[in-house]
Amino acid sequence: MDEERALYIVRAGEAGAIERVLRDYSDKHRATFKFESTDEDKRKKLCEGIFKVLVKDVPTTCQVSCLEVLRILSRDKKVLVPVTTKENMQILLRLAKLNESDDSLEKVSEFPVIVESLKCLCNIVFNSQMAQQLSLELNLAAKLCNLLRKCKDRKFINDIKCFDLRLLFLLSLLHTDIRSQLRYELQGLPLLTQILESAFSIKWTDEYESAIDHNGPPLSPQETDCAIEALKALFNVTVDSWKVHKESDSHQFRVMAAVLRHCLLIVGPTEDKTEELHSNAVNLLSNVPVSCLDVLICPLTHEETAQEATTLDELPSDKTAEKETVLKNNTMVYNGMNMEAIHILLNFMEKRIDKGSSYREGLTPVLSLLTECSRAHRNIRKFLKDQVLPPLRDVTNRPEVGSTVRNKLVRLMTHVDLGVKQIAAEFLFVLCKERVDSLLKYTGYGNAAGLLAARGLLAGGRGDNWYSEDEDTDTEEYKNAKPNINLITGHLEEPMPNPIDEMTEEQKEYEAMKLVNMLDKLSREELLKPMGLKPDGTITPLEEALNQYSVIEETSSDTD
Repeated sequence: MDEERALYIVRAGEAGAIERVLRDYSDKHRATFKFESTDEDKRKKLCEGIFKVLVKDVPTTCQVSCLEVLRILSRDKKVLVPVTTKENMQILLRLAKLNESDDSLEKVSEFPVIVESLKCLCNIVFNSQMAQQLSLELNLAAKLCNLLRKCKDRKFINDIKCFDLRLLFLLSLLHTDIRSQLRYELQGLPLLTQILESAFSIKWTDEYESAIDHNGPPLSPQETDCAIEALKALFNVTVDSWKVHKESDSHQFRVMAAVLRHCLLIVGPTEDKTEELHSNAVNLLSNVPVSCLDVLICPLTHEETAQEATTLDELPSDKTAEKETVLKNNTMVYNGMNMEAIHILLNFMEKRIDKGSSYREGLTPVLSLLTECSRAHRNIRKFLKDQVLPPLRDVTNRPEVGSTVRNKLVRLMTHVDLGVKQIAAEFLFVLCKERVDSLLKYTGYGNAAGLLAARGLLAGGRGDNWYSEDEDTDTEEYKNAKPNINLITGHLEEPMPNPIDEMTEEQKEYEAMKLVNMLDKLSREELLKPMGLKPDGTITPLEEALNQYSVIEETSSDTD
């Protein structure tokens, strides 16, 4: 009934009446996302009628009402089939000021029309394959970049930027060809990075360092939304950067990484928006070549150094431990470097672990990022090692029991999701410089067995990557407890009585044969398969392992 009345008024052609009836329809159906199939034809005709109104010279308020209703109707994919034509797309492009002939954005009264047109294009491109093809034909990505350049430094048109960026994200998500066009032909990487700089109001103090005002106000909701859309678009543009990275791109990637560092150090209007902002920053950092991630840490400024010196001077000279605590915790300093961004990433990771769900989407990106940073950058690895795997003192509890970051990561090493447990184990392994003995000290053999089996390191040793040779120092508490630590569980156990000590030789032989028979039965019924270690440390069926050792022995004998 609503569609029928609106269609009648739209066809009558009086602008004031059209505006009123469409405003009523929009208010009533603002939250409607599912439509009755019985009125499908009427909605199609209403869309066609609205496009006919939009080509006429009607007041701006009437155009806005038409576009609001069109945005609501474009949520229905079936309605879009007949109305998604090149002519209708061009009408929306003209209203959105996406035509190359439009040189400026001076008329503030036109901004609501531009925003609503961009919203309609977002819905139509997302829901219509025909619109996606037409967007390529009309070179929509280039037009969107051109519009961004017109408004990148003007904060009073954040809504235009936000929906321009959202449409750019959708195009680059749906068409891989557009990603390449944005990356190279349209210079999307520097353009979108500049949009982020504008949203964050960044002031550079050095080539890759920005001024951070920790006492400043949070980002506004509009600035936060703009930044999130820009981060999502940049993710698509750079998604394959690790494959095609060139030296000539290093500067641009470093600038982007410095902007992302700034992003991590600021907050949005709400806690949820801050988490969303940081989540998208983490995803984008995963696309940055690891050699460019060194800008996430930076030397202390003169002011920070002076502040540290003042704080330390206030402590008595004999308070050495307290001075070390100030250096490590107050400003997240390690080896003269500011580690705030890395500390925020670590806190972000821990929050994602504590959520207890969606580990694959929410946790693995930040874990992977921290792993690669640790592998490539020594200062980051050593700082994270201090935070995640501090020197062991209390070993009375199992490594997976407790509330520390280490305990939480060790629990993930036996998670049901293969990808989650692999990346958690890999992170801890890298923090241990890929040394098996160091990893087992913090996790126990049982928790680490999966990683070691996959790496062929069940017999010990270390990984393939090179790390500095500085030695880990054990605490006195750990040294005293070490002889009694169970290597499988990784914690201190009281000596247990040996059950066979009081058996006679006949009883021992009986129990041994009983065990052999049970294993033989399980093996013949293929419920259990005896395995052994090959000389290279990987697992293989026991017979094959024994054959390989026999060959090695024969070869050794022939040589002698």
